[in-house]
Amino acid sequence: MGKEVERKFLVSSTAWRDLAEAAIRIRQFYLAAGPGRTVRIRISDGVSARLTLKFGSKVRERDEYEYPVPLAEAEEMLAFALGRVIEKTRHHVRHRGYLYEVDVFGGPLAGLVVAELETPDDVPDDLLPDWLGLEVTGEQKFYNASLALGGIPEIAA
Repeated sequence: MGKEVERKFLVSSTAWRDLAEAAIRIRQFYLAAGPGRTVRIRISDGVSARLTLKFGSKVRERDEYEYPVPLAEAEEMLAFALGRVIEKTRHHVRHRGYLYEVDVFGGPLAGLVVAELETPDDVPDDLLPDWLGLEVTGEQKFYNASLALGGIPEIAA
């Protein structure tokens, strides 16, 4: 079992782009979702797929299990997707020894840019990069399951 410990932020500028080390095109969709649990498939760069199960309702920490899935089977499971399929490009950006994952959303969510910092460390605000905006950790409307199953946050509309 893995633990996911993360903080989420809206991104307030494009200053991170010059620091990006990688870009991964992601399509992800949910097969099941309920209070405190989700089951999703993520297809990365059209070449690999993973099944992820997440459990828990704490704001910053959840139990997470991930397994590889044959790409052809993941594509078949698209027919069972709940809500919208999320399209985004994930950029890896390092700042002061921490890896930030900056997700630039496409499709109906175009305009939304969210950064995630996965670490059990309690990073003080003065060590966060200047290009981060409002922290949205715990605001469900900015979590991927809500983006797939619910409305579009005003910031992206």
